[in-house]
Amino acid sequence: MGRLTTHVLDTANGLPGAEIPVELYKLEGNQAELLCTVYTNADGRTDKPLLADEAFKSGKYQLIFHTADYFRQQGVTLSEQPFLDDVVIRFGINDTDEHYHVPLLVSPFSFSTYRGS
Repeated sequence: MGRLTTHVLDTANGLPGAEIPVELYKLEGNQAELLCTVYTNADGRTDKPLLADEAFKSGKYQLIFHTADYFRQQGVTLSEQPFLDDVVIRFGINDTDEHYHVPLLVSPFSFSTYRGS
């Protein structure tokens, strides 16, 4: 059976994004159901998959990475309303036998993602 994992890389400082809150939602039409909230560890990863086993189902999902406080803790001066605060990534899971890895590469002013392995 497949699983969903993530990690965060701080591309501005060349560090793993540690202690960043991450929320996972399942999307159904206009409804968003919060499935879990986790924090990244010292390596910028979660300690276990966000979804696995029977909970790993096909559908549309959303990850929200709360990054502004992380960058403030790194000593970055951000405006009261930072350019990037909550980074939202929406994606679909189709094959429940595969590993879906959704990494976030982030700086205070940009981000990117891809389907990792």
